Amino acid sequence: MEWLPSSSPVRLLEQPDPDYALPEASRLLAAYRAMVIGRRFDAQATTLTKQGRLAVYPSSRGQEACQVGAALSIGADDWLFPTYRDSVSLVSRGIDPVEVLTLLRGDWHCGYDVPSARTAPQCTPLATQTLHAVGLAHGESRKGNDTVAMALLGDGATSEGDFHEALNFAAVFRAPVVFFVQNNGYAISAPLAKQSAAPSLAHKGIGYGVRSEQVDGNDAAAILSVLDSAVAHARAGNGPFLVEAHTYRMEPHTNADDAARYRSPEEVEHWQQRDPISLLERHLRAGGHLDDATAERIAGEAEEFAARVRTRMQEEPPVDPEDLFRHVYAEPTPQLVEQLAQLRTEQEAL
Repeated sequence: MEWLPSSSPVRLLEQPDPDYALPEASRLLAAYRAMVIGRRFDAQATTLTKQGRLAVYPSSRGQEACQVGAALSIGADDWLFPTYRDSVSLVSRGIDPVEVLTLLRGDWHCGYDVPSARTAPQCTPLATQTLHAVGLAHGESRKGNDTVAMALLGDGATSEGDFHEALNFAAVFRAPVVFFVQNNGYAISAPLAKQSAAPSLAHKGIGYGVRSEQVDGNDAAAILSVLDSAVAHARAGNGPFLVEAHTYRMEPHTNADDAARYRSPEEVEHWQQRDPISLLERHLRAGGHLDDATAERIAGEAEEFAARVRTRMQEEPPVDPEDLFRHVYAEPTPQLVEQLAQLRTEQEAL
């Protein structure tokens, strides 16, 4: 059946697949560069959290192939609907890294210009952004535009009602949406086996009439190829597409989580052997597309990128908590007025 996903996740770096082509070497090298810079940004953001400059940071270390692949698979006119864990994807899309960190700094709800970046604010509630993506895509389609919306979500979000409503609406109205599930094994601390009894999360699309596929989330070549196909499918007017990437979160859920309480060192070690950057680097070196000098130059770029983020974050003015109440509504609701008054009372008591 054409709607069913492959029986096992698509892989390309270690074995050919008759249904998916290996991306050109130049594109894979560009993905490698973005993944190296993205990992360094992720490490810098984690450090800023420990220094108290960020309120919280959900690391995506180990998910770089998914993060970068999502950004590289859509065009400048397409829309991205990210979650709180997708900061590296936003940086890869070209959004200012300090603006990306504004939400996690606890300053504003969103630090970048949403319409010009064609990227929705990072969503913290699970799966609510999937409905937003479907609505935007349906509206663009009705205008006659070929815009595609890509909604990023984790495995836990597929258990939410909003996700199922989004799939149903998108399928009925053939909305050009790609639902990209990064299945990293845990919804905070709940393993996948306690979240779903489905054969795979990709299979959840079948009941709604949504074409689906599953892919190795640590294989950057497979991610690019599968997402390219999904975006082309949606842009051609064939309706939505669901992609499940099997990957792993190397770090805890956030800096407030102790992952040692729910997973073993052996499990982490197993996934470290499938590090997405190492897998792609070995492939590029074996094909003669990456040498020591190029790898060192890219590593240097990543260090300079992190240094600029570090310096600018130190220059940022102190956070004004009242900013959270500004620009929410043209006329603040009674509830917001009351909450603002409570905040001022608490500040005066300090």
